[in-house]
This record gives sequence, structure tokens and C-alpha cells, in this order.
Amino acid sequence: MIKIIRIAVACALLASALPLKAQRKPNIVLIISDDHAYQAIGAYGGKNARTPNIDRLAREGVKFNRAYVTNSICGPSRAVILTGKHSHRNGFKDNEHSRFDGSQNTFIKELGKAGYNTAWVGKWHLETRPQGFSYWQILPGQGAYYNPDFLMMDGSRKQFDGYVSNVIEDEAEKWLNARDTTQPFCLVIGHKATHRTWIPDTTDMGAFENTNFELPDNFFDKYVGREAAKVQEMSISESMRMGYDLKMFGDSAEANREGSIKRMNPAQRAKFDAFYGPIAEGLKTVRFTAEGFAQWKFQRYMRDYMSTALSLDRNIGRTLDYLDQHGLSENTIVIYMSDQGFYLGEHGWFDKRFMYEESFRTPMVMRYPGKVKPNSANNDFVMNLDIAPTLLDAAGVKAPEDIQGKSFLPVLARKEKARKTMYYHYYENGEHAVSPHFGVRNERYKLIRFYTRVNGWELYDLKKDPSEMTNLINSKKHEKIKNKMMAELQAEIGKYGDTDAMAIMPKDL
Repeated sequence: MIKIIRIAVACALLASALPLKAQRKPNIVLIISDDHAYQAIGAYGGKNARTPNIDRLAREGVKFNRAYVTNSICGPSRAVILTGKHSHRNGFKDNEHSRFDGSQNTFIKELGKAGYNTAWVGKWHLETRPQGFSYWQILPGQGAYYNPDFLMMDGSRKQFDGYVSNVIEDEAEKWLNARDTTQPFCLVIGHKATHRTWIPDTTDMGAFENTNFELPDNFFDKYVGREAAKVQEMSISESMRMGYDLKMFGDSAEANREGSIKRMNPAQRAKFDAFYGPIAEGLKTVRFTAEGFAQWKFQRYMRDYMSTALSLDRNIGRTLDYLDQHGLSENTIVIYMSDQGFYLGEHGWFDKRFMYEESFRTPMVMRYPGKVKPNSANNDFVMNLDIAPTLLDAAGVKAPEDIQGKSFLPVLARKEKARKTMYYHYYENGEHAVSPHFGVRNERYKLIRFYTRVNGWELYDLKKDPSEMTNLINSKKHEKIKNKMMAELQAEIGKYGDTDAMAIMPKDL
């Protein structure tokens, strides 16, 4: 009889435990890189890309083919991700004049209220110290590729030996090892790579030296009908610097003046000099045409950029391996994304900022076991604006009323329809001479309003002109489309309460 009672009690305990296990809040790992173009990722069809770990994440989850940002620049994008609000609402509009108001609500604070252990390790770039985290350890400003400093929670500044992508992963794993395992966790890993200037880990220098990258069809774009594009200062041929960007220094003294090089220890510097020195020396005897020199710079840029991405991908693999080895994979959401897209020679450019597709669109993949079908692709419009409400939704936390994004979990489950339009507003009027602008994109068309530096409109038919080479704003044939897009833009401005754009729009109607 006693044995029967024990069996019955054990069965009851097991039965009661099963629902608890099923209702466990998922852990969250959000990995944010910097300026990593979707064109540079194998899962997105990137030619010559070597991203096996990002590709693995895509195979084990969902690849978002149409993920976009609200403002294509580093700090503002992070502010949007944290708050789920457009730049004009969260207050961080550009990198030159903004400081993040950490007292405002974020998805991290909401997760903390719900019992989550929260941490941010790596690049932060929001000009103020993080608030609302259980733990943080951040790079000051842009951070350094070699032997980086970190700002610590106790107010100290500490230098770490090594390459930044490796160090960030090391420190993220230390936090995971030390965390309270009775609580669910949300860890944001902020990578510096692949931000300018592109300096690979010493083990990756030369990894693409035998690769000739295909020149984009519009590399020698003349910007006909696109006045804002004409005045930018982000062209590979004109704006990319031989020393600062391409490591082609005249001598050691010139190299020593670069802060990123000065941080290297003797062993790192020896490897750097052994690789880049002969290339720079050999260049002195070469005579180029203007077009030939631009193409040489493109190849050098691409080789450095893609080599810098190798360590980023390798350390994403380390994160996935850690989750596997500690039995965390099945109950952990992993999202990898860049803070925005990047130009890899399209229109002749590097950098981002413009609402054109290469910088407006960002790579994003998500693994969510039991909720997201492995090896799937999603073609709905999603935005960095949606990360905060999506993660709160997954954690069973109600999103605050002022969040402007929407969870895309119901869209993935086909319980709700995706957005049909996307709103964008870029504010910075400084580096790279990109004129501020706002605009709207739907399934087929894109309308952009430039202001301040250049005043004017651009309209594109993305079906017929995916490279955005032909501005249709003055086309009589597209008058109805223009008016329709104007109405859509006006509606989006009103929907999100963008008073800056509101003040500009009436002048054109």
C-alpha cells in the first residue's frame, strides 16, 4: 500500500512539473553586429562569404529576407532596438548631438520586472551609461579592435588583451557562467565588427587575398537625377583614405599616428606589419588609371571587410556552442542582426545612412525552438522597431503602450498580417555629407523626401529598378503613384507622430 502511495505521489509531482516546464520563460540572446551587410552573409546569397555560424543559425531558425531599420546609423538603431520607438520618440536621432536618455523605459527594464537577469556586453555607443541592466560591460564610444578598453559597472575602465570580437565573447561567457541560474536571462552581445576601420584579427589577415570580388554593376554610378547622392562623401574612389581605411601607410611613423595601430602589442604589430607592409610597398611602383585605382581600392576594402567578419562569425559560433554545451539551446531565443545594412561598393560607396536598400535593409535571423520552423524564410516587412515588443511577447510580458513596434511572432504564426508600409527618418547632417531625409516604402515603391543639405524628392519602382537608379518623381506616367505614395507617407508621419517631418511636408502639398 505504501509503495502504491509513493508511486501515486511521484506521478502527481511529475504531472505538476510538466506544465511548469512547458511554461518556462525563454532565455534570450540578442547578438547585434555593426555595419554587417546582408550581401556579406552566405545565408543571404553573399558571394565569397564565409559565415558558417550565421548560416547555421538561419538553418536552425528563420531568415528574415525583408528586415529593415528606421534610421540607418549606429547609435540611433540601438536606441530603437532598446525602446521599440522611432528616433523622434526615444530622443536619440543622430550620433553627433544625441545622448540616450536611460531613464526612459526599455524592453530590458520590462524583462527585469518580470524576473529576468539582464546584461549587455560589448559595443553600446549610446553616449550614456546603461540603466536597468543586472550587469553591463561596454566599449567606450566605438571601441578598439585590439586590446580594447571596457567601461565597468563599478565606474572603472579596464583594458583587456586580445582581439575585440574574442574578448567580447569571453566576457559574455563569464557573465553567463556567473549568472543566477534560477532566473531566465536576456543577454545582449554588442559586437564592434564590422565597423570602420576594418582591421581583421591577426589569424584572419590575408584570408581573402586570392579572392577577386565582383564589382557591383552600379559602382561607377553618375547619380543622374539624384542630387543628394551627388554630394555625399562616402565614395570608395574619393572618400576612402589610404592609411586610415586601407592600412596603406607610407612608413611606420605614419602608422604609429593611428590610434587603432598604436594599441597593438609587439606581437600583434609584427603580424600587422608583415601582412600590410609588403602590399603598401608594392603599391608604390604601380601606375593606375582613375578607374583602375578605384577598383583596386574596392578590392582592398572588400578583403579587409570580409576578413574582419570572420572573427565576428566565429564568435557567434562560440555563443551557439556555449548554449549547446550547457543545455540551454532548447529554451533560448537567439537573434542575430546588424544595426543596419552597409554598402559594399553599390553606387560606388561604403558606409550606410541612405534609405536606399543596401543600408535600409539589415540581416536578421532568429532561432526559437518549438516556435519557429527550422530552415524557413520570411518575406514580411519587419523592422528593428519590432525587436522590443517581440521579445516581450515571447517572455509573456505586456508591451508598454508607448512602444511603436509590433511583435512579429503572430505574423510568423500567421495569426496576424504584417505591416504593408515602412517609415524611415535619417537626421544626421554631418559626416559623409548625407542629407537628412525621411520616406516610406511599400511592396513596390519607395518615396523619399530629402531636406536641409539637399531639398527634393525621389520615387523608385523597386520591381523594375531594384538598384534605385532612376528617380521617377517628375515622371508624368507615375503621377498617380506619386500621389498615392505621398498619402501613404503623410499617414505614416501622423501614425508615428513625427512632428519634424510634419513641419516639412505641408510645404510640398
